[in-house]
Amino acid sequence: MRYFIIVASFLFSIYQVSAQPGENEWPLYRGSADLSGRSGFELPPVPQLLWSVSTGVRTKSSPVISERTVYFGNDKGTLIAISTDGKIKWKFNAGTSIDAAPMVFGNKVIVGTSEGILKAVDKFTGKLLWSYTTDNQIAGSANVWTSGNKSGIVVGSYDYFLHCVDSETGKSLWKIETENYINGTPSVLKGKVVFGGCDGMIRIVDPLTGKQKDTINIGVYIAASPALSQDRAYFGDYNGTIYCLNTLLKKIVWTIAAGDESGAILAIPAIGINSIIIGSEDKNLYCYSSADGKLIWKYRTNGRITGSAVIASTKVLFTGTDGNVYILGSADGKKLWSFNTGTPVSSSPAVIKGKFFILTEDGRLLSFGDKANLEK
Repeated sequence: MRYFIIVASFLFSIYQVSAQPGENEWPLYRGSADLSGRSGFELPPVPQLLWSVSTGVRTKSSPVISERTVYFGNDKGTLIAISTDGKIKWKFNAGTSIDAAPMVFGNKVIVGTSEGILKAVDKFTGKLLWSYTTDNQIAGSANVWTSGNKSGIVVGSYDYFLHCVDSETGKSLWKIETENYINGTPSVLKGKVVFGGCDGMIRIVDPLTGKQKDTINIGVYIAASPALSQDRAYFGDYNGTIYCLNTLLKKIVWTIAAGDESGAILAIPAIGINSIIIGSEDKNLYCYSSADGKLIWKYRTNGRITGSAVIASTKVLFTGTDGNVYILGSADGKKLWSFNTGTPVSSSPAVIKGKFFILTEDGRLLSFGDKANLEK
C-alpha cells in the first residue's frame, strides 16, 4: 500500500504541470505541458479588438501569458513583455532570432534562439538569469516537468539531442541523442516526456533519469509535436497523416489521411472530450473522433493552417495564413465569428478568462475580448 501511495503521489506531482491553465494563465505553448490546447473558459460571444501593439519586426513566435503579462519573441531576437492592457513592460535582447513561443515557469521566462542557446530571464525585470548552449538551432519551445521539489526544462535542438536542464541553474541534467533534427516541442504528462523529430521516431523518456523508455518508428518526418491525453498521443506528419498512439502499449491505435487533399501537418492537435481538432497546410481545419479517427467535420479556409487551434469550452479558436482569426462551434464546425488581421498569421492563440491574444507575422500583438466586461 505504501508503494502505491508513493507512486501515485509521484505521478500526480508530474501531472500538475499538465493541468489546464488558470483564469489569467497561459504559461506554456499550447497552455499546458501536455500540449493539449484546451481552455476551460468560454470565449467572448462576439469578440472585439481591445488593442493592438506593433513591434515592427517579423515574428514566428506564439504568445504565452502569466500574471497579466504577455510574452513573445521576434526574428531580431527580442523577447518582449507586454501587460494584458497593452503596455510594454520590458524587452530583452536574446541575440538571435526567437522562432517559437517562450515558456514561463516560476519567476522565469525561458526561450530558445536560432543560435541554439536556451536563456532564462526574470519575468518581472527581463534580467538574464542563466543560459545553456546546445550545438545547433532551437526551433521549438521548451517545456517543463516537475516531481516533488525537482523540475527540469526539456527542449529539442537541431544538434539531434533532446536536452534537459535544471530549471533553477540551467545546468545539464541529461540529454538524449536522436538521428536527426528535433524541431518540435516535447510534451509532458504522467511521468513521461514524449517527442518526435525529423528521424520519423516518437520517443518516450523518463524525465527523472533521462532514460529512453520506448521508441516507435513512424517512418515519416514529424514536423510538429504530439498532444497528450491519458495514455494517448495525437500528432501529424509531413505527409498529412494523423496518428493516435497508445503510449502504454506502444501501438498505433489509428491513422487517418487528412482529407483527400495533400498538405503537411505542422500544427498540434487540440484535444476535446471526444475529439481532436487540427489544421493542415491543405487549408482545412479537421475534427476527428479521438476514439477511432472518423471525420466529424472539416472547415475550409483560404490559407494554410500552420498554427495550432485552441478548444475553449464549446468553441474552437484558430488562425490561418489567409490573415483571419476564426471561431467555430467545436461540435459542428460552423463559423461563429471571424476577424481579418490584414496579414498572415502562423502562430497559435493564447487564451485567458474573457480574452484571447493573437500574434501576427508582421509583429502585431492583438487583444480580443468583450468591451462591456473589461477588467477594472
